[in-house]
Amino acid sequence: MHGYSRLGRPSTRSGSISPSPSPPSSPRFRQTRSKGGGGGGFRGGGGGGVEVKLQSFVERWVYVVISAVYRRRGVLLFAPLLYISVMLLYMGTMGFDVGIMSKNSGTTSKTAPLGSLYRSPQVFQHLWPFMEAENNRTTDLMMNVWNMKLRQSWRPCILLQNSQAELPKSNGFLIIEANGGLNQQRLSICDAVAVAGLLNATLVIPIFHLNSVWRDSSKFGEIFDEEFFIYALRHHVNVVRELPEDVLERFDNNISNIVNLRVKGWSSPTYYLQKVLPKLLELGAVRVAPFSNRLAHAVPSDIQGLRCLSNFGALRFSEPIRTLAAKMVDRMIRNSSSSGGKYISVHLRFEEDMVAFSCCVYDGGEEEQHEMDIARERSWRGKFRKRGRIIRPGAIRMDGKCPLTPLEVGMMLRGMGFDNNTSVYVAAGKIYKADKYMAPLKQMFPRLETKDTLASPEELAPFVGYSSRLAALDYTICLHSEVFVTTQGGNFPHFIIGHRRYSYEGHSKTIIPDKRKLAQLFDSPRIRWESFQRQLREMLHHSDVKGSEVRKPSGSLYTYPMPDCMCKQAAAKNSTRLRR
Repeated sequence: MHGYSRLGRPSTRSGSISPSPSPPSSPRFRQTRSKGGGGGGFRGGGGGGVEVKLQSFVERWVYVVISAVYRRRGVLLFAPLLYISVMLLYMGTMGFDVGIMSKNSGTTSKTAPLGSLYRSPQVFQHLWPFMEAENNRTTDLMMNVWNMKLRQSWRPCILLQNSQAELPKSNGFLIIEANGGLNQQRLSICDAVAVAGLLNATLVIPIFHLNSVWRDSSKFGEIFDEEFFIYALRHHVNVVRELPEDVLERFDNNISNIVNLRVKGWSSPTYYLQKVLPKLLELGAVRVAPFSNRLAHAVPSDIQGLRCLSNFGALRFSEPIRTLAAKMVDRMIRNSSSSGGKYISVHLRFEEDMVAFSCCVYDGGEEEQHEMDIARERSWRGKFRKRGRIIRPGAIRMDGKCPLTPLEVGMMLRGMGFDNNTSVYVAAGKIYKADKYMAPLKQMFPRLETKDTLASPEELAPFVGYSSRLAALDYTICLHSEVFVTTQGGNFPHFIIGHRRYSYEGHSKTIIPDKRKLAQLFDSPRIRWESFQRQLREMLHHSDVKGSEVRKPSGSLYTYPMPDCMCKQAAAKNSTRLRR
């Protein structure tokens, strides 16, 4: 019936979401280390007794101020702001930034805190003999990297009314514009399906906005299987390729004349029913552009189910992408015969724009600084030159925000126990100074592959210049790997992790490194190999334990599909199953 909405449909499943244990916090940098200290200790601040007295004075001043605040309850309202201001002042006295490098000696003018310097090449030079000694050893780590006892046997399932009856009369047409890269577009598409179901609207195949960063002009049907998408949703949401001519004529045959509703980010279902639905009923068609992150995480179960259906069931890549990706996966499996066809995939974010945006300092000296200044100005005009903006590369590195180099990824994997016979696939764009930074990774893992080595130039030709189509190849190869390694966050790993949970009984089979701890390890040139291994194997175990997390109220279904899209094995028998 006209004006029908699905918000009031009762939930057909209830489940408790147990909170997941928090990861162990990274060590704080409160201790000091003598100048000749070993790799495992902490370095001094370099300021001598004056700095100690200054820091002691600040601590006393903080104590006095907080004591005064607590004596007057009325001032407690301002306590959080006061606390943040004091902490910023306090941190500023500790010298977290990297010291100025001497052009000739390569040493710093002051001793920097542990983890604030890029000294991974020195660590690698120190540890490489130990790695070589373990080359060609027969290990079964790839066969037993994940503890089966940690599995909870989740199965894909979805609870939706899946009758053959016709859908209610549509309330109008919903047009959305998906912006960003491949997985941001994927998020917009799935949320659009959910909103169309909520409003009982007919969804027009989403329009892809030409992003200034991704610069991919691909249309929906060139990345995803458009016909299958419409077919898979046919019992739940009406989807059409384009607006009917009679509807478009009411807007002078110009889609831009259709009212564009500026929906706030993370809007609730109630907002859509109160603000968008009336306009849809009045005009017969509405636009929402842009549409990225325009629907809240918490929605009724039926609407959540539409997200599950669209992401894991309806969205599959176009036939040309699926065909080449299947060949590349098969080649990776054949190349991994020594480990039972199992391989590691690494999402490596060390492109020039990522390095520039991070404001981290590596080992390229003045040439690197000049190149990064140009890259920042080219992509983010003036953003990093605003008056009063202070960039502290050392603090950024200590906080685990610096992109891992290929060298660091290789050392991490070797420390975890993966040997030189392990097959590794690197999913990445154009690596910054690839000849320099990729060489040590290839040295540690000779069986290393990328898109360019796994597929011929002729096979890749139709995809060159289309970043989203190339990313779809990476997505598929990463999805089918035994181990997935994420290094920098973003939509790509978030969707991959969720899809892997959906595909592997609720376990993501993903290594999510503690980059704060890595910053300390890679800034310790004298660290013992045994200590290095022990800490990295603990990190691997922690990733194993966190692999089966369920979604928290503030979490994304696309990363945590349990329990919205999956059921425990016993319950799954009575549910409608989705199969890829």
